[in-house]
Amino acid sequence: MSSTSAPQGTVLAPFLFTLYTSDFHYNSGTCHLQKFSDEEYRHNNCLKLNIKTTRELVVDFRRSKKTPVPVSILGDEVEIVDSYKCLGVHINNKLDWSNNTDALFKKGQSRLFFLRRLCSFGVYLSLVRFITTELTRGYFLEHNEAKYTERRERVYTCLRIPKELEKLMTFGFFLCLDAFLYVFTLLPLRVILALLRLLTLPCCGLSGSRVLQPAQVCDVLKGFIMVLCYSMMSYVDYSMMYHLIRGQSVIKLYIIYNMLEVADRLFSSFGQDILDALYWTATEPKEKKRAHIGVIPHFLMAVLYVFLHAILIMVQATTLNVAFNSHNKSLLTIMMSNNFVEIKGSVFKKFEKNNLFQMSNSDIKERFTNYILLLIVCLRNMEQFSWNPDHLWVLFPDVIMVIASEVAVDIVKHAFITKFNDISADVYGEYRASLAFDLVSSRQKNAYTDYSDSVSRRMGFIPLPLALLLIRVVTSSVKIQGSLSFMCVLLFYLGMITLKVLNSIVLLGTSCVFVKEANMEEKLFDPPPSAVSNKGGISLASDSSQNIDMEESSVPTFPKSDSDTFLTTPDEEDDDKIINADTGLEGDRLKHRTPKKDLLEIDRFTICGNRID
Repeated sequence: MSSTSAPQGTVLAPFLFTLYTSDFHYNSGTCHLQKFSDEEYRHNNCLKLNIKTTRELVVDFRRSKKTPVPVSILGDEVEIVDSYKCLGVHINNKLDWSNNTDALFKKGQSRLFFLRRLCSFGVYLSLVRFITTELTRGYFLEHNEAKYTERRERVYTCLRIPKELEKLMTFGFFLCLDAFLYVFTLLPLRVILALLRLLTLPCCGLSGSRVLQPAQVCDVLKGFIMVLCYSMMSYVDYSMMYHLIRGQSVIKLYIIYNMLEVADRLFSSFGQDILDALYWTATEPKEKKRAHIGVIPHFLMAVLYVFLHAILIMVQATTLNVAFNSHNKSLLTIMMSNNFVEIKGSVFKKFEKNNLFQMSNSDIKERFTNYILLLIVCLRNMEQFSWNPDHLWVLFPDVIMVIASEVAVDIVKHAFITKFNDISADVYGEYRASLAFDLVSSRQKNAYTDYSDSVSRRMGFIPLPLALLLIRVVTSSVKIQGSLSFMCVLLFYLGMITLKVLNSIVLLGTSCVFVKEANMEEKLFDPPPSAVSNKGGISLASDSSQNIDMEESSVPTFPKSDSDTFLTTPDEEDDDKIINADTGLEGDRLKHRTPKKDLLEIDRFTICGNRID
């Protein structure tokens, strides 16, 4: 390279580095860009150049030019060129753009060739016209106003879902809390009153009347179930269960936790039927023909169910406790990721409004159960650390993470289900009104079920096993010693009663508002439908004193409001008929199984299937 400077304004792109090693042989008295290194330095730093890919470009602006001696590398001469392409730029020894311009011109000619071919096929669009069209062409969205309006409404619906869903979840949470507090507060008092009535009845001399009212019989049965199951739970060692689960591998615990979730849903689905069968068997009128196995077998089945369900929830709580206490939190992360798998299994299925209502009830029950499980985990951990309040702040981030993931999964799941199935966000207000109707109707004089049982049937939330486990954990974690401790327990119990009463008052007032807004007041005064079971097992919706062949107009009908028709399922086939048990003839007036169109007829959530019959 010449040491003289290049002409002003010359652009060198890219900048060329010239490196000379001891193997280069070049005789020039004016070029000082030489770097000498020994053979060892060259090998260690990979300075061996490839003679086949190396070119020499000599830039010399002197008037008297001399032909330079070619650079020699290990005895091979480097080729001297007048122009060289580096990084897409053509550089020549004159440092002008002639070579680069020629290359660009040739490339442009090849592109113009394709445009000429288009013109030969009849496409008479010049390049300028084509570019102008692409830059100035327009379109009018109002030509498809309906589609874009629908898309915008879907966006607004997705934005409204979190607010409407959390309103329903909050209302449902306090409904579950009310039914849960009932087990600890009012149920013991009602059992005591029923037992006092049972003991004082011979002294009162009330003959010809019921010994106990049906509601009192159910309360006494619940109390006996709780006492027997608690005595059985006292033989279960929580510490041994904890260490047994802790010794398992992470993948095995993940599988166990998933199996426990499925088993919990199955238990909740079948457990309330066992309890309802017990209550009806114990309170069934004497004048009716009894076709059952007896109260004692039903009672033993109920005790066994509550005990097994409580053990199952205890294993769930223990697994969650192991996840909280693991060092790398890998198990907790895997268990949280299981919630996001639920999105995949739900959002891409067809949902009707009935199914969405049942899934919402299931989500309410699941969220409340998770809160109680987290409370149990915190109690067990605080006991292990001698109730040190500093350890509570250690558990706090994990608790918040579990709750936040649960809320996020519910929001995303419901948002996309409503989007894919074209369901309005207003449906959650109707769901809330239906739950409020259950609460208000249970306070009527002609109520045929307790409110806690109504919540169990509607949401699948059975408070007895969960309350039994919480009592077991609290009694084993909190030691009561001395009169001051008993006084604190009494004050805590009075506080729970106060919370229960205040919660019930607020819920009842709010529920009345929801029922009034949904125009469902007239349904509160409808008599409950009665059923007569014949030998064939066919249930007929008529009174026991009425004849099966009575007129069509005498069938009791129930008025419907606008809120009753917003959830429908496909009608049954028109040719569905029932066979009369007495005459053996087919009847076209009554059906063996009527599809449930009214939201209030849906008892309990379903685990699978999209149609509710």
